[in-house]
Amino acid sequence: MRHFLSRAGAPSAAERVRSILAAAHSMTVVSDGRGHEVRRLDGLGAMGHFHLHAPCESGGASTGTRVPVRLELTDIAPTPVRDRLRARVTLTGVLGAPYDAEATESTCMEFGQAVLEDAAGRSYVTLPELETTELDPLALCEAGMLTHLVDEHADLVPRLLRLVRPRPEGGVRRVLPLAVDRYGLTLRLEYRRTHRDARVPFRTPVRHIDHVGTQIHALLAASRRISHTGRMPA
Repeated sequence: MRHFLSRAGAPSAAERVRSILAAAHSMTVVSDGRGHEVRRLDGLGAMGHFHLHAPCESGGASTGTRVPVRLELTDIAPTPVRDRLRARVTLTGVLGAPYDAEATESTCMEFGQAVLEDAAGRSYVTLPELETTELDPLALCEAGMLTHLVDEHADLVPRLLRLVRPRPEGGVRRVLPLAVDRYGLTLRLEYRRTHRDARVPFRTPVRHIDHVGTQIHALLAASRRISHTGRMPA
């Protein structure tokens, strides 16, 4: 498997983590040697159930009981691409009391570190970075947008290959949208034995969800203006 996804014009590690925490539907909480599957994240995201504190702000966890905790989240592509795992996020920290899986209130967690693992490798994100990073306006509706592209406009997606630079090598068997964010689209190009990812950036970053349609239409218009001599997938 090959990945050629460039970071240029793409979300930072902090933006990726912020989006995954907000959009995740489930996560695994590991504490006291036990894993708890939390599946009630819809509408709240992971941080609706855990409130992160810097060590100096969480007096209870610093002076009393210290219970190590780890939050594990996976980012899965909503489209039927080959290898749907897009990223893993792991947050580690300390609780001031044993984790209560039945708690209805947000659990306070002394922040340790956040780790993003994706095709580009491993990145570490600090609490200040998470706190100051603006949530991508497309994060909560990305899945619906991508599935709409596949279900209703599948014939248009391969045309975006004309905008990929450097131009992809021949032999592409299928092209599907893998991700969309405020900076652009990520396409997955599937070959017979492997695949690669390619960014198609928007002209300008999207500031509001209402503007993404205009940006996608602009990409399609640009692709029509480009003479394409390579072989397009059916």
